[in-house]
Amino acid sequence: MNTFVMVHGAWSAGWAWWRMHSLFLAAHHRLLTPTCTGLGERSHLLGPRIDLHMHVDDVVRAIESENLNHVILVGHSYGGMVVTGVADRIPDRIQQLIYIDALLPESDECALDLMPKAQRAAILEDVKNNGFGWLVPPSPLPPDTPDHDQKLAQGRRGPQPLATFTSPLCLAGEASNIPSAYIYCTKTGLYDTFGLSASRAQAREGWKYYELPASHNPHITMPEQLTTLLLSIADLTN
Repeated sequence: MNTFVMVHGAWSAGWAWWRMHSLFLAAHHRLLTPTCTGLGERSHLLGPRIDLHMHVDDVVRAIESENLNHVILVGHSYGGMVVTGVADRIPDRIQQLIYIDALLPESDECALDLMPKAQRAAILEDVKNNGFGWLVPPSPLPPDTPDHDQKLAQGRRGPQPLATFTSPLCLAGEASNIPSAYIYCTKTGLYDTFGLSASRAQAREGWKYYELPASHNPHITMPEQLTTLLLSIADLTN
């Protein structure tokens, strides 16, 4: 049995992977889905001081508290920032690194740095007008999200502390030898948020690159196909 640690995106939480658990269990693999501070069932801790480094700490602690090794670490969306920091902190525990339509930072970059200019401006305006100056209100879900999942998500998604988008990630380069892969979802929305990150992944020597004909949340809209691809990338298919 292999252990996948899946890190959710902005405004989300560990619940986001609910369609994936049974699929990984059926394939005899473990799925660990920690929730970052201030979100989901940890929303009671929400505050303006929560930043990217705290979310990196959350996942590092989740892995270390379970004494996990040979982890296949997966980040979705904003979770790409988090897993990049985690892999840099505890590279000896990470077997493989996989990004699902996720931000792929270089050292000293923050999440906003990787987004299109118009999207950055829209986010900061939304924070100013609707987020009390420190909260990023949730963005709409992709239009192809099933009704059931729309209802489930809308009741659970919450605002994201702006500091998680503005705090830069300082990297020591410790994760450079970890086998890595990137999955780009080609049905982009209003902004091609992850186009820059996908291009970076394609250009990095030794990286695997894949595309899915999916909108931004394939773990919701096409979980079977995503599971098959993840297992294939990790070379765990029968």
